[in-house]
Parts: sequence; C-alpha cells; structure tokens
Amino acid sequence: MIDLSGRAALVTGSSRGIGAATARLLAKAGADVAVHYRKSRPEAEEVAAHVERQGRRAVLLQTDLRDLQAAAVLPRAAFEALGRLDILVNNAGIWTQGRLEDLSLETWQETMRLNLDAVFVVTQAALPLLQRTGHGVIVNVASTAALRGEPEHVAYAASKGALVSFTKTLAVELAPRLRVNAVAPGWVETDMVLPELGRIPRRAEIEHAIPRGRVASPEEVAGPILFLVSDLARHITGEILDVNGGALLCG
Repeated sequence: MIDLSGRAALVTGSSRGIGAATARLLAKAGADVAVHYRKSRPEAEEVAAHVERQGRRAVLLQTDLRDLQAAAVLPRAAFEALGRLDILVNNAGIWTQGRLEDLSLETWQETMRLNLDAVFVVTQAALPLLQRTGHGVIVNVASTAALRGEPEHVAYAASKGALVSFTKTLAVELAPRLRVNAVAPGWVETDMVLPELGRIPRRAEIEHAIPRGRVASPEEVAGPILFLVSDLARHITGEILDVNGGALLCG
C-alpha cells in the first residue's frame, strides 16, 4: 500500500540502529537511498547492499556532521548521486550523559552541534532540492526526553526539545510545499544505549516502566517514519509521533 517508487531519500546516521532500519524499510517501499555514515563504513556498506537487493539504488556518503561545512554539502551529494531528493530523515545524533553541575561546556556544545546545529544545516541545504519534487517531506528523530525531560542527560534532552520546536515551526513555515514531522522514540535497542540496557537491574527497571513491557526494536521506529514520509500521511505535518510502548502518553 505504501509505494515510494521513483523517490529518493537521505537518511543521516544510517549505518546502524534506527537509521539503518529506516534505510532498509524505505528501500523495501521502493525508494532509492543515500546511506550516510561517519565512521562505520562496513555497516554502511551492508545497509547499502540490502538496499540494492531490493532493486533500489544506494549511495554511500561519509561525513562527520560535526563539521558543519561538510554537513552543508551532504544533501547536494545525495541529489547528484540519485538524481533527486524527496525525503530527508534527520536521524544522526549522540546521547550524552552528565548532571548539570558536572557537565562540561564542551559536552554541551558537541551535543548541540550534532543533534541540533547539523540538523539545521542539513535541512537548510536540502530545502531547495526537496521543493523541486512535489513530494518533499522531512522527518526528524527526536526523543521522549524532549517531552518529559531526562535527568542526567540535560544536554541531550535540551537538544531534542529544540528539535521538536524546530519541527513544529518548519511545518508551518514550509507548508504547503513541504511536510515536516518528527518521531519521538523512547527506549530503543541500539548501540547508543547498549551500556545502559546491558545492566540487568537497570533494564528490568526500564521495561517495568513501559506498558508494552519491552524496549523497542529499531524497525519499530522505522515503521512510523515510513508512514510519515508516505502519501498515507499527506495531510499530516507538525506532528510529533511518540513511539514508546505507552511509557509516555502525551498525544
């Protein structure tokens, strides 16, 4: 029912986790995919190979998004390789820890640079390319931390809170030409949070707080992203779609 044939997507941070699952699912739905990575080339190559096995085109793009000048040319590189750009999924990010009194300015700035500044730069650069197609759509990957706060992760929560506001503002500013939405995952089984989930008592505590009783898989976040970029969601913009198993009910 969802058909993205003839469309092209750029998914940042798509060598692992939610980004990789999203790239694979978009390809299954018919989209060509620019697979972006910073340093995990073998994993990115595996994702690209999966895209090609679906009969779709894939291009590998290596960029450290903390270098904002490099980030600014990423959408153009995807466009030139694939011939068009219809979908932008801003997924790349970092999960930093630290109580306010212990948090260094460097950690704060690095978190904002990747989780927020790079999203701004990439989105701004992608804008004229997305507007050409008639199907332009942006999905940002936020977090439940943006909506309820997350103790000892103040920089991360603040960056994702700003991303929510960024999403809602652009949805109005860019309508009706483009749609802009976000997903806000809760706990997801990814490398980013593996150290926390690997602690058995902590994992049990986390799962007890989730009505569905478990941590999500990356594919369970990729599915809602696929929906939001599809024509099934063509009258949805400015939405923050919570994907947390019922742990936070704010819809």
